[in-house]
This record gives sequence, structure tokens and C-alpha cells, in this order.
Amino acid sequence: MKQNIFDIQTESDFQVACLETFLYQYENVEVYRKFVDFLNIDPSVIKQVSELPFLPIEMFKNHLVLDKNSVSDHYFQSSGTTQMNRSKHYIADFSLYEESIYRSFEEFIGKPEEYIFLGLLPNYSENSHSSLIYMVDFLMKKSRKPENGYFLYNHEELFDLLQNLTDKKVILFGVSFALLDFLDFCSLNSKTLQFSNSLTIIETGGMKGRKEEMTKDELLKIFKKGFKTDKIYSEYSMTELLSQAYSLGENIYKSPNWMRILIRNTEDPFSYVEDGRTGAINIIDLANKHSCSFIATQDLGRIEDKTFQVLGRIDHSDIRGCSLLVT
Repeated sequence: MKQNIFDIQTESDFQVACLETFLYQYENVEVYRKFVDFLNIDPSVIKQVSELPFLPIEMFKNHLVLDKNSVSDHYFQSSGTTQMNRSKHYIADFSLYEESIYRSFEEFIGKPEEYIFLGLLPNYSENSHSSLIYMVDFLMKKSRKPENGYFLYNHEELFDLLQNLTDKKVILFGVSFALLDFLDFCSLNSKTLQFSNSLTIIETGGMKGRKEEMTKDELLKIFKKGFKTDKIYSEYSMTELLSQAYSLGENIYKSPNWMRILIRNTEDPFSYVEDGRTGAINIIDLANKHSCSFIATQDLGRIEDKTFQVLGRIDHSDIRGCSLLVT
């Protein structure tokens, strides 16, 4: 690409970068080229973002999604059991991921150097190829605070540490079910968290059947009450991405300038719904330079006023237009 994606400021910059990336990936990422050809799309006729073809995210489970000019043995893998067919995202340039992490965090939260980072991320911590753990590790390295650390199920140790950090700026990254487990531990043991407004919770999703499913709004209310802070934030990313969107409350997310959310029609995956309507999430992530920047997820969402909400998953999704490639 001619343009540094982290310099994107205007809509025109973004459009140009997307079209450059599309043509590059069509020529150099074999599975994406096959997908575009299967749809009988002529790359030369694509002139705007709304015309771009989005690769179904399931393709990362069955195919190598990697620029032919890159060689990599390093990959991120989605969480799950060894019996599951899990996504693999091969990473040719970790510096792109690290710059994306740093710039997004700085834009939406603050400078990593100012925070203590704690991770309550069981099952991610046990996955040696977790992109989330890589991200939190990177933020900890930037922070260089001696209190930084991970917790699995040692809730009492986490509680005691939090009580000793009430005058420090602390960020607790937590998978949703683990944060709920921690609050259950506090309740059952009559332990009350006491904080000034120095604690920030960043939940990363991840219920996946571990607890009774609930809406994001219900979850955020429980966290606000249990942690006694209004700073209940959320991070939205996934194994197949190298960028993150953040919500600073109320399940309303913003993405950095090199990342864009579009909402497709669930009945017609090649059309988009109007702002305010619910549909399936397509993601443009220009940091995915060496894999695929145009991904059709199986998440539901909607866009309003240049922000977006994540509303759950599509049930029994039918992957239209790519069945030959998925098998």
C-alpha cells in the first residue's frame, strides 16, 4: 500500500486505502481471489467501499488466509476445545498489530504507560495463540508497572490486590463470564470492593455458553453495581482482526480511522441496511494488510451516528455465495 493506514484522516483517505488494499489482496491472497472470482466480480469495476466483497469469517477455519509474498509460522487461534475446528490467523508483521493496539488504546482510553493492567482471562490465558493475550501482554510491557499480572481462578488474590490499588489507575481486562464469577465470589464471601473512580473494567465478551446468556445491557448493569464504577468499557475484536473498537459505556462502540463497520442485510449479504436497522456486521480492518481486510462476521449489530452496537450472534447462519469454498 502507498498510504500509511495510521495516517488516515478523511473519508477520501479511507476510500483510497480500501481500494488499494482490495486490489493488492485480490492479487496476492489466494483464497480471497478465489472467493471474488467465485462471485463473478470483476475487481476493476469496484470503485467504492460499498461494492467490496467481504470474505466470510469461517474461511479462517478451513483455509490459509495469507499474502503469497509473506511467510509466517506465527498465528493467532480462536479459543475453544481441541475437538473444535478453530480459526487460525497467520501474522506476517506483528509491528502492524502492535501499532494498531497502541494507537487505538491511546485514542479511546489513554496512554498505556499511565495504567496498571490486570487480566482476568481464563481460557484465553490457557491458549498460547490468543490474540487477546498478546494485546494485553503488549500493553503490560508498555506500562512496565510491577503490579501488572494475570489471574485465572485465584479470586481472593485478585480481590486483595485491587483493594491495595485504590489510589492507582487500574485497568482490569476481563472475559465476561470470569468477571461474573469474580463478583459471585465477592458476594458469597461478603467481600465489598471499595474504589475511588480509579478502576476501569474492560470486558471483552466471551460468555459462549459458560453462563446463562444475557443482553449486553444487563451485563453492564451487573458490572457497574458489582465493581462500583461507571467505567465499564468494552473491547470488540476477534482472532481474525488486528484492530480493536472500544465502547466507553452503554454498548456504543467507536472504531479507529483504519477500521470500519458496515451492516449487511441478513437476507441479502450483498446489500446493506439503513442506519438504525439491525443486520450482520461486516468489518474493514486495514491493519490486516497481509491476510484479508474485508471480513463478513456472524455478529449482529447496528450503526447510529457513526457509532455501532454489537447485539449478539446470528443463529443457524447460512453462508450464501461461498459454500464451495467453505467445504
